[in-house]
Amino acid sequence: MASTLEKFIHSLDLRALPRVLQIQSGIYCQDSVYEMFGNECSLSTEEVIKVIGFKINKLIASICENNEVSQFSDKVELPLNFPGLYKIVADKTPYVSIEDIARKVSIGPTRFGHPCFYSTKDIKLANFTVKHDEQITFNSVEEVHGRMAVKCVVVRNNQSHFFTLPLSQEGEFYECEDDQIYTLKEIAEWKIPKCRNRIVKLSNTLHMRDSSNPLPENFDGCLILMPVYEVQAVMKSRKDIVHILSDLDVEVKDITDCYDTSSFLQPLSLEDIFERTSEEFPMVAEIMEGPSGSQKPYNLLSTGKEIVIYKKYQAARVLASEMRSDPSKRHYLIPMSYKGKFKRRPREFPTAYDLEIARSEKEHLHVVATKAFTSPHKELFSVAVGDQFLVQQCQTSEVLYEGRKKLIDVLACEQILSDSYKKVLLPMYMEGGFVEVIHDKKQYYLSEICQEFHFPFNVKVSVRDLSIEKDVLAAAPGLQFEEEITDSYLLISSASSPVESWEIPVYRLNMLVHLLSKDVQTVVPPVTRTTVEEVSEEEYYMLRRYENPTLHPPPRPPKKPT
Repeated sequence: MASTLEKFIHSLDLRALPRVLQIQSGIYCQDSVYEMFGNECSLSTEEVIKVIGFKINKLIASICENNEVSQFSDKVELPLNFPGLYKIVADKTPYVSIEDIARKVSIGPTRFGHPCFYSTKDIKLANFTVKHDEQITFNSVEEVHGRMAVKCVVVRNNQSHFFTLPLSQEGEFYECEDDQIYTLKEIAEWKIPKCRNRIVKLSNTLHMRDSSNPLPENFDGCLILMPVYEVQAVMKSRKDIVHILSDLDVEVKDITDCYDTSSFLQPLSLEDIFERTSEEFPMVAEIMEGPSGSQKPYNLLSTGKEIVIYKKYQAARVLASEMRSDPSKRHYLIPMSYKGKFKRRPREFPTAYDLEIARSEKEHLHVVATKAFTSPHKELFSVAVGDQFLVQQCQTSEVLYEGRKKLIDVLACEQILSDSYKKVLLPMYMEGGFVEVIHDKKQYYLSEICQEFHFPFNVKVSVRDLSIEKDVLAAAPGLQFEEEITDSYLLISSASSPVESWEIPVYRLNMLVHLLSKDVQTVVPPVTRTTVEEVSEEEYYMLRRYENPTLHPPPRPPKKPT
């Protein structure tokens, strides 16, 4: 049965991909030419294509008032890289079954793929009862005892209860409130249910580079986002990926059940390659769709080029940001193989508690006060601008408060006087301001800094990496090393001229390849080139939030006694 391309997408379950479609009719007649992103292809009547995926290509946004489109709002088109951070407004329309949720909502192994819902009625299971209005986290869709089910978890009294709900489970399910913030791209990929729009509230406007803002000036309200999908398909006559927008007036027919899908090329993402076993490497692949970007090696990964993929692995990187106050500061991922050297730069500390976090056994932390503080207790020290201290250790001290003695946390320091030192105690809750005094003139490699110091840590490149054609770090006025992360990489080289190899990130590079049945000429990869990866502001926020979930922020400083 024929249907429009848009209806086909709305009815399609992502788990059923790939699907083979035959073009039935529409504005594209025999031998018509369709152009998208500079690619021309023929969409002839009875043409057969294999749909390998679809994603949201752009969003049509309208200003929202009372969960409806404002009558004064014009529709504006927002690209997925439109700057800003957004909070999701919970959908008020219920889902009628677990299958209804599984078909429309993205559920998967990644951090974004764990949506939360609640049921309006108790759900009685064999050994557990899910209470009404209790938050249920959906983790994955799997086959359990011969039938499809969703693996879920409920946290009750700080204890996790795991269970499965069959797709046939009916009820009235509502989306839970979500206090996370997302980029527009993350929302498009994970947080817009099929056949539904999504209401979001602007949480924070990011700096807009070389683009005009279609939203009203100083807008901070809610938007209704309506998705326009893009179909990714393979054609027998081509070796690249064809992109077709869902709103084209084309009728299609699903002929998957009576067609041999293996007759098409099999596109693989970098995530697909990474999931292969280590024994399958090295392998030769041809690029079907290359990444965008002008820096190496991305500018070498063009469509049609053959590459050797030697191995997969996890590698450490240091996430660094330029020390600038303006919104255009840049962010980098620096590999441990970086051969440049760094000199220390002074750190700034807003509270006494930050001094305690930063101090080390290796050296005394020497700071200068940039803000005055008057102590409410005579037992503790009052700070004047310009006072200098050597930070010693955290301890407790008795103070007199309303005629009663009370123990509070303090920071023991030595005040540096003109010809002597004076032992003083600073309250840990003190909100002041301190700048570090650097006595260390040594030049450090990146690995030495990671071993010897706590992050965040301020530096400037003193000797650039001569193995890099253009060392972008050397031009930075200063860098703050924020945290060390571990990420997934593939090691690749050109198949035709393997004189050097490159590490490419698995989860930040959009690229499709198909494997070739060719032998790898040399199993040992050539010399690996060091690449400092610049990450966008959206990628930076994602890395800080998700790449290292074991790294928790320090607790808040102790409050001033009341």
